[in-house]
Amino acid sequence: MLLLPLALAACAGEGQNSITYTNDRGVADQPYPANYRPELLAFMKTYLNNPVGVKDAAMAEPVQRTVGGRLRYVVCLRYNAKDTDGSYRGVRERAILFVDARLDRIVEDASEPCAGAAYAPFPDLEKMTR
Repeated sequence: MLLLPLALAACAGEGQNSITYTNDRGVADQPYPANYRPELLAFMKTYLNNPVGVKDAAMAEPVQRTVGGRLRYVVCLRYNAKDTDGSYRGVRERAILFVDARLDRIVEDASEPCAGAAYAPFPDLEKMTR
């Protein structure tokens, strides 16, 4: 019985406020995530409570950063999404990490991995539907 909590804790990722989706092999030379835009849009469609009507969407191109002691491609994202009651929650900043060119996890506290990111408008996020 003690193995279950340990196994569940291992699924939580490298740090607080992150959710991991891939098996991180720890490889240092990561390939560029060529399909980061469609992967990011597909993920955000399920991540957001209400993907319709996102405002103020902006994204930074993938850059390599050290996160959790490992070199990763990071895409920084800013957006203002509706909550379940239809009201806007305010602008959020998230770091999206890629491992082996695939979306791996979202880091909700993006202040460190996204410091100095150069954002550009991301209208595709604002055009999402259910």
